[in-house]
Amino acid sequence: MLTRPLRVVVLLSGRGSNLRAIVEAALPIEIVAVIGNRPQAPGLAYARESGLPTFALDHTAYADRVAFDARLADEIERHRPGLVVLAGYMRILSPAFIERFEGRLLNIHPSLLPAFPGLKTHERALAEGVKIHGCTVHFVTATLDHGPIVAQAAVPVRADDTPAVLADRVLAQEHRIYPQAIRWFAEDRLVHDGGKVNLAGGSGSQSVLTV
Repeated sequence: MLTRPLRVVVLLSGRGSNLRAIVEAALPIEIVAVIGNRPQAPGLAYARESGLPTFALDHTAYADRVAFDARLADEIERHRPGLVVLAGYMRILSPAFIERFEGRLLNIHPSLLPAFPGLKTHERALAEGVKIHGCTVHFVTATLDHGPIVAQAAVPVRADDTPAVLADRVLAQEHRIYPQAIRWFAEDRLVHDGGKVNLAGGSGSQSVLTV
């Protein structure tokens, strides 16, 4: 049983829909800071309206990625988080940053990794003619979008899909599985085993949610 909520820092760049899903899930966590690299990000406005501590750190004010990430890491550490959550954070993280938080750094990606890492995942899925698409929660490592998988959700790809329509269907599943993955982390149920993540109390296989 948890004696106190898990301290969580959320990083975002945009509208904050995954942050909203996390907040509304009423998880056993305390969001101690929401940090955005774009001062005008709607997600920061939502966080402020929700009474969450916010901090805007404009990446364009720094000479390079390493300098920005060092400042960002210092700001995160100030809040003493047990978990750092990337919720639509649209920047590639430097190796030094990842090393500093590895094992307590979660991301959600809009594809069924290892398929379609990087950007424009929905356009690429449609171009390849795949029949299922989806999203993945994973731990962040130095290899872009290839960290150990915590949970996935699949959606059907329909013949009349556009990238926007498919993105909306995937986003609904992001809002479902990201809070669940964070809950598992907070409950200390995620077990690392040889580069894979198993769910304690489950079947011993990777945790996969499908629809």
